[in-house]
Amino acid sequence: MGFFDSEIVQQEAKQLFGDYQSLMTLGADYGKFDREGKKLFIEQMEAIMDRYRVFMKRFELSEDFMAQMTVEQLRTQLGQFGMTPQQMFDQMNRTLERMKAEVERTV
Repeated sequence: MGFFDSEIVQQEAKQLFGDYQSLMTLGADYGKFDREGKKLFIEQMEAIMDRYRVFMKRFELSEDFMAQMTVEQLRTQLGQFGMTPQQMFDQMNRTLERMKAEVERTV
């Protein structure tokens, strides 16, 4: 069975990307959130990034041809911006850390 044929992989991908889309829609109003709302948003974003990191690691570790092609496509796309997948995750973490610091400065 191929990587993408797995019902678990399909469910997880659907849930992960659905959760991400919902959070991004909610995030459009981030500036209107109170301090606790901003903290909750950041925590949820960190949780999604952790889930995404694990999901991508599964692709990397899979011997399935399509999974490897997906990883290579991501590397190629990010490479067009001079970035690796690890650098993408590092940048996301730095952004979330800046957001946390900003929330802590506002009382």
